[in-house]
Amino acid sequence: MESKKVLFISQEITPYLNETKLSKIGRYLPQGIQERGKEIRTFMPRYGSINERRNQLHEVIRLSGMNLIIDDTDHPLIIKVASIQSARMQVYFIDNDDYFQRKHTVNDAAGREFEDNDERALFFARGVIETVKKLRWAPDLVHCHGWMTSLVPVYLRSIYNDDPLFHNYKIIYSVYNNDFKVPFRTNFADKLRYDGIDGESLKLIKTPDFINISKLAIKYSDAVIVGSEEINPELKKHLTSIGKPVLPFQDEAVYLDTYNDFYDRILS
Repeated sequence: MESKKVLFISQEITPYLNETKLSKIGRYLPQGIQERGKEIRTFMPRYGSINERRNQLHEVIRLSGMNLIIDDTDHPLIIKVASIQSARMQVYFIDNDDYFQRKHTVNDAAGREFEDNDERALFFARGVIETVKKLRWAPDLVHCHGWMTSLVPVYLRSIYNDDPLFHNYKIIYSVYNNDFKVPFRTNFADKLRYDGIDGESLKLIKTPDFINISKLAIKYSDAVIVGSEEINPELKKHLTSIGKPVLPFQDEAVYLDTYNDFYDRILS
């Protein structure tokens, strides 16, 4: 029987970033799932704080070179890769000089959230999907971690819905206690509309704050995992009414087997 393929898309992965609940899951979950017999691919943004020399990142020329249009402006897509040798695992990095060269992740040195985080999330989502298409690697399951990945389910189930590579797969979205405080810019819905996303989805994000962006990701996902012990109370309440499988928070000692069993349940 052919191994199931799981695509991991994470906002943070250690050791490339400091350890958080999210970055540790981004690091150890793919390894654990691979050790349990599934094939994996893993993606994250190439933030400017990541030391390329120390982490031995190198550009994958055959995957780079595409331009993505965000809000009517071309942005080159650069793909880099590094290996975590102890895990026998590669990590692909989505890079772009306009969005990911600054020396911080989602806030500046003073703690202010970057004004263009909306476009960075758009670019990251589309960059991952386009790279997976170039790899011609059809996932059975897509697991998204953190709000920076929230637009992946939206794009996959809308503008990429007819792509033959994505024809028989499930999406899981993990919700973490990593809320952004400042809503995306008021023209965020227009940027999605420019990409061909319309209708009810855009009504959900009339106010593009953390809660509504998360609800949009959940709407387009098949199942949800609660990744932090405590999450936004409004989202926690929302999860009781979505009519989809929801895996509650799992302790670090048991989550690998529990997640793997949950994957099998969703895939069956």
